[in-house]
Amino acid sequence: MTFADLGLSDALLKAIAERGYDTPSPIQRGAIPDILAGHDLMAAAQTGTGKTAAFTLPLLQRLAEGPRAPARQVRALVVTPTRELAAQVHDSAVHYGAHLPLRAEVVFGGVKINPQIARLKRGCDILVATPGRLLDLHQQGAVAFDALEVLVLDEADRMLDMGFIHDVRRIVALLPTKRQTLMFSATFSADIRRLAQGYLHQPREVEVAPANSTADTVEQWIYPVDKGRKPDLLSHLIRERNWHQVLVFSRTKHGANRLAKRLERDGIVAEPIHGNKSQNARTRALEGFKNGRVQALVATDIAARGLDISGLPQVVNFDLPNVSEDYVHRIGRTGRAGAAGHAYSLVCAEEAEYLQGIERLIRRSLPREQVPGFEPTEALPDSVSRQRSSSDRGTPGKRAAGAGRGDGTGQPRRRRRGRGRGRQNARVADSGQR
Repeated sequence: MTFADLGLSDALLKAIAERGYDTPSPIQRGAIPDILAGHDLMAAAQTGTGKTAAFTLPLLQRLAEGPRAPARQVRALVVTPTRELAAQVHDSAVHYGAHLPLRAEVVFGGVKINPQIARLKRGCDILVATPGRLLDLHQQGAVAFDALEVLVLDEADRMLDMGFIHDVRRIVALLPTKRQTLMFSATFSADIRRLAQGYLHQPREVEVAPANSTADTVEQWIYPVDKGRKPDLLSHLIRERNWHQVLVFSRTKHGANRLAKRLERDGIVAEPIHGNKSQNARTRALEGFKNGRVQALVATDIAARGLDISGLPQVVNFDLPNVSEDYVHRIGRTGRAGAAGHAYSLVCAEEAEYLQGIERLIRRSLPREQVPGFEPTEALPDSVSRQRSSSDRGTPGKRAAGAGRGDGTGQPRRRRRGRGRGRQNARVADSGQR
């Protein structure tokens, strides 16, 4: 199947060819016809599978067939959880709409609001926005939704996770009830389905990958190491393997700052990127990383959400995430669009439970590989599959594999509770969206 087979216009086909694509991905094959037909849609797909183009391309085609947006009005609204994702979606709309007479704008927090107000005065066909800044702009009378035709909730699961549900409800209440609504999410969880019931009308469903599965194009390794030697090991890997571009994940903002400084002392050009950084600083760090000036970009989960770096060869989990699903999103930054990728996790004994939770979630055992000279003083436990096999034979190991917790996830109870309000508040604070 080609993009022409999906019914896209010549202007869009030209823009797609200029971007170097010729074959639609599964999510694009599944979503584009339904969106062109005007159906509401629930779509679930792994990160890096062409999800943004799956709604951007048909959205541009439908808008091109109608009148331009009046002053301060918006015809299509795309709501995203983070600044970086908003910028990525906007770039996609601009590039794919290069041969169409449409205007796309993007607004998010962390930058001055007055230039955004000025740009919205003329109206726009597509507005990509984070929730907090969008509500601020509407409250100031800078944007109106009387002419709105389409609403897209991108990464809806992450917006729920980050505590944006109340802002999303406020936004939807401002919109015309007669509209097309598209919801894209990593999974069709119970919370997502409840959200969809309130906002979508008889939606079509497209799901192209099992929930919480990792892309087959990404090779994954676990490197056991003592916690205090993680910085030394990371520097060693970057130098010895000649990594010119590596995205490193830190669990905290302060940890990202410390690690970036440490890498700089080791002669590796590094920049941190997280919610405490100004938007200008985040943009400079990302651009430096893309153009090769920055060798290692050290990011928190929130800041890295939405990063689309073409051909990124590897990611490193300096710290394992304490929420297993974040592992899937992290390593999805590499191996995008069918390219090969590599994901390395530096894991100490204190993170054993997190590792077990990740292996349960993705339903596979991750290979352990020892780096000579960095042998840990305390070994990691066997993979989950080996522990299950041991448990089946009635030998010790069942408790270590997480039995008795009652949920089968392998997450510590305190972390499971953290997925509620406390985790939401922490994520909102880190995101800096408002």
